[in-house]
Amino acid sequence: MSLLGKLVIVSGPSGAGKSTVVREVLRRFGGGLRLSISATTRPARPGERDGVDYHFLSDSQFSERQSQGEFLECVEVFGRGHWYGTLQSEVSPFLAEGKWVLLEVDVDGAQDVLNQFSEGVTIFIQPATLAELERRLRSRGTEDQEAIERRLSVASGELALAHRYQHIVVNDTVDAAVDEFSKILKDRGLSYD
Repeated sequence: MSLLGKLVIVSGPSGAGKSTVVREVLRRFGGGLRLSISATTRPARPGERDGVDYHFLSDSQFSERQSQGEFLECVEVFGRGHWYGTLQSEVSPFLAEGKWVLLEVDVDGAQDVLNQFSEGVTIFIQPATLAELERRLRSRGTEDQEAIERRLSVASGELALAHRYQHIVVNDTVDAAVDEFSKILKDRGLSYD
């Protein structure tokens, strides 16, 4: 499928700092790069806004949209019964307008999206070491030991698939990771606004 805009697919283990790096890259490129807003069935957390942080859907709304083929990819995350997915409407219309769209998804979701948009730019963000990842997860103070172990197990599997990506960015320091990520996009043709 030929695209006027470009799709940037970003993955990496939980705790690798993807959201922080992505937020800074988006700020750096201004309106030239658009973040795809994911849909989820999980409840909104305090301060989160529908249509800004996520598209918050009920289980039945999500299921209906899934059955209508409206998702590029979707998955139940971490076995908690909450679904996450990328709506076609968050990607295709903007690419058709010539915009660049950044999509943050897990490694399975990335493969599903690449099956439909083979020209996507793929970037994997990872910490310098698995020990550093564990330190970051523990420092959050938001999860119990079982959840941390589950995330580390998932992370090991994701790290083993990093070679599938065109680019690997090691997030040792946020500034260096943002610089490297930005250089990749500039080299692919995206300019600062």
